[in-house]
Amino acid sequence: MAHLDEILDLEERAPDTFRSRPIPSELPRTFGGQVAGQALMAAARTVDAALQVHSVHAYFLRPGRVLDPTDFTVDRIRDGGSFGTRRVTGTQGGEAIFTMMASFHRGDDGFSHQAAMPDVPGPEELVGGNDPVGLAEWAGWDRRWVPRAADGDPTRQRLWIRHRERLSDAPVVHACALTYLTDMDLLDSALLPHPHRNLQGASLDHTLWFVRDFRADEWLLHDQESPSSESGRALVTGRLFDTDGRLVAIAAQEGLLRFARTEAGR
Repeated sequence: MAHLDEILDLEERAPDTFRSRPIPSELPRTFGGQVAGQALMAAARTVDAALQVHSVHAYFLRPGRVLDPTDFTVDRIRDGGSFGTRRVTGTQGGEAIFTMMASFHRGDDGFSHQAAMPDVPGPEELVGGNDPVGLAEWAGWDRRWVPRAADGDPTRQRLWIRHRERLSDAPVVHACALTYLTDMDLLDSALLPHPHRNLQGASLDHTLWFVRDFRADEWLLHDQESPSSESGRALVTGRLFDTDGRLVAIAAQEGLLRFARTEAGR
């Protein structure tokens, strides 16, 4: 299975046009976090290195084909003194499968506050590994789940996560890694309060705000919850904290979680 460095290694085919080669996967369609991380890398390669990504807003338009390359075209929407904005479109076979708006900021002086980190056991207290069986392509990630309290929020789950191997010091690599990892488990929080049922699930959109510096190869607590599920769509959010209790990023996603359509139902 491909290493994260290979996933983010895009070939520049023309100015502002990049290609990802096919990435091996056990999934029947391309993992959404992979496409989102690659699109952010494509956008970052067209902005001044002094600007760092602070938000991405993305939509998954069509299922990606695992065995096909994906092309990413970057539109330079704006280059200002403090901010840069890019639009990225991912295509396969001439059809758009993904679109993202990404905003980059030089950084300014201002007030500082944050939400408090939940009081949970640290990753070192969960030694031994309690990660459910996952995809082989996620073997590069160390995940340790925090036990759920019996009297806790039925739509909340928490886990510590980090990339097992040291990554580049470039901040954009860690931003892309976090974009990747936040699509791994987030939608599952919407299933927690409901009985098992045959479902069709998929990520519909994905939003991230990067609020403080961090490393994805160091432990991050991903505090996830689902405030609503209705009409076959579920809304989920995640807050990510480092081991010092600093809030480093916030994620939000709407996903498709509809009952499977049987032949009779059609």
